[in-house]
Amino acid sequence: MIDDLEYKFPYKPLYFRIKNANEKAQLESLREKEQIVFVYDEIERQVLELIRCRYPGGHDSSTNPEDYIDNVLEGKTFDEYGVWIYYPWRKTLVHILDEMEFVEVRTNRNQFKITKEEQNLLLKKKVGIVGLSVGQSVALTMAMERTCGVLKLADFDELDLSNLNRLRTGIFNLSVPKVVIAAREIAEIDPYLKIEIFPEGLKPENYDAFFDVNEPLDLLVEVCDSFEVKLESRFKAKELKIPVLMDTNDRGMIDVERFDLNPDRPVFHGLAEGLTLERLRTLSAGDRATALMKIVEVDKLSARMKSSIPEIKRSLLSWPQLASEVVLGGAMTTDVCRRILLGYPIASGRYYVDMSELIGNKNK
Repeated sequence: MIDDLEYKFPYKPLYFRIKNANEKAQLESLREKEQIVFVYDEIERQVLELIRCRYPGGHDSSTNPEDYIDNVLEGKTFDEYGVWIYYPWRKTLVHILDEMEFVEVRTNRNQFKITKEEQNLLLKKKVGIVGLSVGQSVALTMAMERTCGVLKLADFDELDLSNLNRLRTGIFNLSVPKVVIAAREIAEIDPYLKIEIFPEGLKPENYDAFFDVNEPLDLLVEVCDSFEVKLESRFKAKELKIPVLMDTNDRGMIDVERFDLNPDRPVFHGLAEGLTLERLRTLSAGDRATALMKIVEVDKLSARMKSSIPEIKRSLLSWPQLASEVVLGGAMTTDVCRRILLGYPIASGRYYVDMSELIGNKNK
């Protein structure tokens, strides 16, 4: 299925180091087949920025500035230096620094809010995200900060027009799988960040592959709509001692379950007590809604969310979600993910950054 998807919706960039004769020939073949429409070559600018990052106080006045460039190039020409990245969905070729130098420059402004030692530790972390509407904001923010080295993305859904009130992409992506949209956007920010996609969503047949039971995820972000997936993914995370985060994008609530520290703790903080997958499948629509409202603690929802819930499937297609809340959730989730991945003592619980309370307008 992945191969078919890659053919219809390519999402992986191609890499060419033209000092390698084989890769140079492959790149020339793309040119000959007129597969390259746009070329962006700003390698000299990137090399100069690399030098500025390494010498923020300025060059040694006794050293010729050209010597700094020569030291970086190590005998290569600008054309040979770095990597040429081809994005097939854009028919675009971009010339950038090689991976280590690229990451060094791109994360330079993280310092020292994230130290070099912490950044190197985060490079080894693997995070799974289930649900790529709200999850797209989380994935892109994590990619920009480079909060991990591997991102696994799962969602079966394709982009609809109504998603564009909260999902950052363009109308030309209508009908494109949400995992592909996220993977492409991340590749355009950082083509060296490793991305694995699960376009069929998370289901029993691929749980082991997604959670990578031999080398388990370091953290799971669950922001999907499926009640079954919400429940089963937590049972799997609990089994593998993986912490779980969930952003509800209402009242700025983020949910933390530290199964890594306490694998015996009940899922959903005990709010789903006695609920198994088998029992969930036997519940009527009304009983499922009651169980879900207990888990989300309906009495703690915002006033407008409470008034919206009775209108779902009547005057509303689904529950409301705002871009401002989704983006806020992406920022908060990334922040908490980073702290957990770095070993900060973040406790299980539910945390709120409620703008209505902060600015004194509780009717919102």
